[in-house]
Amino acid sequence: MAGNAPTTTGVSHVYPRGSRLNERGRLEVGGCDVVELAEEFGTPAYVYAEDDIRSRAREYMDAFRARTEHFEVVYASKAFPCTAAYRLLVEEGLSCDVASGGELFLALKGGFPPERIYMHGNNKSDAEIEYAVASGVGHIVADSFDELDRLERLAPGQKVLLRVTPGIKPETHAFISTGQEDSKFGFGVDEVQRAIDRIDKLELCGLHAHIGSQVFDLGPYEKLAEVLSAMGDYPLLNLGGGLGVAYTADQQPLPVDDYVETLLRGAPDGVTVLCEPGRSLVANAGVTIYRVGTVKRIPGVRTYVAVDGGMSDNLRPMLYGARYEAEIADRFGGSDVCTIAGKHCESGDILVTDVQLDDPRPGDVLVTPATGAYGHAMANNYNGVPRPPVIFCSGGDARVVVRRETYDDLALRDV
Repeated sequence: MAGNAPTTTGVSHVYPRGSRLNERGRLEVGGCDVVELAEEFGTPAYVYAEDDIRSRAREYMDAFRARTEHFEVVYASKAFPCTAAYRLLVEEGLSCDVASGGELFLALKGGFPPERIYMHGNNKSDAEIEYAVASGVGHIVADSFDELDRLERLAPGQKVLLRVTPGIKPETHAFISTGQEDSKFGFGVDEVQRAIDRIDKLELCGLHAHIGSQVFDLGPYEKLAEVLSAMGDYPLLNLGGGLGVAYTADQQPLPVDDYVETLLRGAPDGVTVLCEPGRSLVANAGVTIYRVGTVKRIPGVRTYVAVDGGMSDNLRPMLYGARYEAEIADRFGGSDVCTIAGKHCESGDILVTDVQLDDPRPGDVLVTPATGAYGHAMANNYNGVPRPPVIFCSGGDARVVVRRETYDDLALRDV
């Protein structure tokens, strides 16, 4: 499935870097014709430009290296917990954070050295803590007084960070805002000293905070570094992630250079600054391809274009009201205003509303960009629908890194 060397022609910055419309008018991702991908691997499918992920990882690493030796870029793997992605990002020199025992398992399987893994979670079980300790995880991020009790009992000597709820609320959706005072995560500012005093058998290495996701204003990040720095002298300050990405062409993400400059400007000299990009590493590197099954035109109301996926492969529109774009893979543009509907037995199973397509018809391959973060991560089997495969593309070659589920897979856990 080789393609010509890709250029960026005919598609917006929402699509993976290097994407183009080829001589046949078809979308290419990673040098691969997505219509041919649909024919070879079936639909729906998550398609990633491998080089895009690498280039974004290098942007973060280069931005820090140009300014300091004291830094760590930590992949927030909940965005895309896939062993192939872990393997790729460990090769680029990143560390990793995980939010459960399952993500820890995948990160280790993907090749991350345990000492470069940070274990998060607001309600870690005894079993997860024991698994982390037995695996040699470098740092555990303590989230509550109850958890400090568990860590002291189960993991004496473990290196920890305290998660701080800094009282900073960015402009983002309430469900992905985590830094405000009313949050299930972390210790409030007034509780931090009591938590520090409580620690007896653990090694406190620093503080951690995360203000939320899809943030397009750097002001809260500068304030965050100031708040944490005022809480004492620690070798590590983890300032979280959350840098916004473009889901639609009108959104313009902030430069990584500016983001890194802001983080470092607010931190004391000599302190190792950590940041945790997740979405901004993988979201725009991925697209989802579907096959159109039916087109239902209701005169004077709307046109429904139904595809062979939906809320089982992209839950974000239903969970957050997230907005996406869509195109017919071999007929970009068009003026037919359509609503992209999923195949699930829910009226709310709508992927995109009011998108302009070029005369959609059954059999078309439809593509939604910027699905590289939280699509695969949140995939589910609603209505007994098998989860899609993950396809990595680079230089015109495509490979399956996660196979498509089968009906037999749906019964594997039955007893």
